[in-house]
Amino acid sequence: MTVEKKAILQKYPRAPDVLLALLHELQRANPQNCLTPEDLALAAAHLGLPLARVRDAATFYTMFSLKPRGKHVIRVCDSPNCHLFGAWSVVEELQRLLGVGVGETTPDGLFTLELTSCLGACGVAPVMMVDDEVFGNLTPEKVRRILGELRGGG
Repeated sequence: MTVEKKAILQKYPRAPDVLLALLHELQRANPQNCLTPEDLALAAAHLGLPLARVRDAATFYTMFSLKPRGKHVIRVCDSPNCHLFGAWSVVEELQRLLGVGVGETTPDGLFTLELTSCLGACGVAPVMMVDDEVFGNLTPEKVRRILGELRGGG
């Protein structure tokens, strides 16, 4: 166990209700933006939970991943509302700009593109979330601008 992960565990009480927060922090601590088998085992041991329960949580919630992802995770909402307001034009533009399909990571490890069922921002559909920030009223032009900013190109 790394010093960083030991420090993370020490921040959390040994109570099952902190499982999701603990998993989030363990995932953020990994350069590949995912949970490793070691992370799941550490969380289970620290919280006194069966490993299967921890793995169930990690595979149920889309914010967690057991496989490496890019530095920035882009989630496009594919709810009926976003779909009606043009989510697929957003997805197509992202695929074109990134050169990857849904569920894939760019070769430089900077972006992973995912779909999600709802981001709870229906009033500004179509919507995407990049890491923890929500962007709404998306158009292909707005997507190009957002990606340019994330790449450092203004």
